[in-house]
Amino acid sequence: MSSESGVDPELDPDAKYCAYTDYESGESVEELPATGVGSTGIERAVWDTLYDIDDPEMPISIVDLGLIYGVAIDDGHARVDMTLTYTGCPARDMLQETVRKRVAAVEGVDDAELRLVWSPEWTVEMVTEQGKDDLREFGLSI
Repeated sequence: MSSESGVDPELDPDAKYCAYTDYESGESVEELPATGVGSTGIERAVWDTLYDIDDPEMPISIVDLGLIYGVAIDDGHARVDMTLTYTGCPARDMLQETVRKRVAAVEGVDDAELRLVWSPEWTVEMVTEQGKDDLREFGLSI
């Protein structure tokens, strides 16, 4: 990707990307949506905290919306890989700060890192079944 223009000429030489977005490819994620099923201990507590964070624009958990791609815990350091529904999300900064603060407050977490990634790209297929039910209840057709 060209660091000057923010455009990957191999994808689309005429594309316009969000100038204030850092585009970072994520590691290959095979099972999306990531839900934390089977996690234990501190990792489970982090997932539970993430489930309690709703998208700022609708009452649905960011996990059920499919925004969380993974959680890793290493010796008190928590890393959350997440995306947004689109790069120009107006609630971007607020949501990132909320995730960082809430994860850092989990017992056993000494520091929290949030990696905002755009690959794989978020799609509605990443919404969990619970999330789809919540969206329907909110009044959206999905």
